[in-house]
Formats: sequence, C-alpha cells, structure tokens
Amino acid sequence: MPNLALGKAGEDYALQLLKKQGYKIIARNFRSKFGEIDIVAQHNKELVFIEVKTRWSKRFGVPEEAVTLRKLQHLTRAAEYFKLRNPQTPAVMRFDVVSIEIKNGIVVDARVLQNVTGF
Repeated sequence: MPNLALGKAGEDYALQLLKKQGYKIIARNFRSKFGEIDIVAQHNKELVFIEVKTRWSKRFGVPEEAVTLRKLQHLTRAAEYFKLRNPQTPAVMRFDVVSIEIKNGIVVDARVLQNVTGF
C-alpha cells in the first residue's frame, strides 16, 4: 500500500475510533504555514489536536515513536494558529496521538495516546 493511501486509511480509521470514544470532530487536515494537523476535535471540554501515525511494520518502531519533539513543536505552532482563527473553541488544549498498525490490510492495533506533550 503506498504511503499516501496508508495514511488516508489510517486517518479514516482514526476518525471512527475517536468518534466511538466520544470525540467531536471539528476539522480534518487543517493546514497552515506552520504545518498540518491531522484531526482537530473536542473531548471532555478540551480542544484536542490529533496526530495520526499508521505503520504496516514495526521495522522502524511503533507508530507513536515517529512523533518527535520537533513534530510536537510544529503541531504546537499550528494549534496556536488554529486557536487564533477559531476563538470560540475551548480554551484548554491538548495533543493526542492515534497509533495504528496494519498488517495484510487489517488493523491489528489501534490506540489513542492522550496528552502526548510528555514524549
């Protein structure tokens, strides 16, 4: 599966997983000059910026390990910009990661890691 198709499949799966867990989806693929946010949602009165990482192999580690400090810095800048453009959204913000592993076209593991600023 090409990387773009894998990423889109992962994001589609992540949306369904998040909705089942009570997340209200606000935006998808929010782009700014600071970077892209895969999913913006509201959960438990918090504004949540979600990075989706999908892998077909653990050869390079588990998916969430791809969310580096540098990536979090870009997400933070993009999130601040989103908040400026959408002041009616909740004031409390956090960053989550949806980690998805696919094997032979089937999701074998999917997790929502909340508040990943401690990575």
